Amino acid sequence: MPAEPTEKHKDLVREEFTRQAPAYADAPVIKDPLHLQKLLDQVKPAGDARVLEIATGPGHVALAFARVCREVVGVDLTEAPLKIAERMRAERGISNARFMQGDVEAKLPFADGEFDAVICRFAVHHFEHPEKVLAEMSRLCRAGGTIAVEDLISSEHPERAAYYNRYEQLRDSSHTRALPLSELLRTMASVGLEIVRFSSDGLTNPVERWFDTGFTPADKRAEALAMIERDLAEDLTGANPRRVEGQLYFTHRTAIVIARKLPPASPPSS
Repeated sequence: MPAEPTEKHKDLVREEFTRQAPAYADAPVIKDPLHLQKLLDQVKPAGDARVLEIATGPGHVALAFARVCREVVGVDLTEAPLKIAERMRAERGISNARFMQGDVEAKLPFADGEFDAVICRFAVHHFEHPEKVLAEMSRLCRAGGTIAVEDLISSEHPERAAYYNRYEQLRDSSHTRALPLSELLRTMASVGLEIVRFSSDGLTNPVERWFDTGFTPADKRAEALAMIERDLAEDLTGANPRRVEGQLYFTHRTAIVIARKLPPASPPSS
């Protein structure tokens, strides 16, 4: 893809997450201690582990891992959420975590294999080139180390996935594409990772709150709402829109994938 559209998209990400930073940091699913513990339990980091979280946002994941690991670094493209992360780190007196601005779709300033675990939560759907991001995560993880990805997933049927991603894009212009689980698994395998385990779940969202936290403009809000209403009537995505006591809800389908970084391939024996 040409450089100009890529930079345009990165500008969109910065714009969206500068505006959304306080609301996103306070979103129940983002800061929920039980949800954070679930990811910790899946990764099972050693006490002496060095951990990198890419697209750390307000740093909830990084700070949760800092409670049980030797050192954690959180990297994000956007300054505004990093300021929230740094403020929380200082308020909690956490000294073994640090935050920095960086672009994971380029090469981050760390050595190959520098980290024991590399984590990305709820960000793959914002990347234009998820394969580049996963390759960089793989580069930064030591052989035998752990890569963990938690993200939204879409239907395995392309037309259903496209419909779902369209109303996500209307709500938040920095959304690119939630991948089908099979594509996420294949992409991770293609960059030298071996899938260890995965699980799927669903996050129930009140539609109006979902719009509000995204600061969705009125015209795009109306268009996305009409799409969700049609989805409710025709079952177009698998997101299961429904009304409960008059309020409209739908479900974000999610997956956690845990992978192991493979050692370098041995040369063929003669």
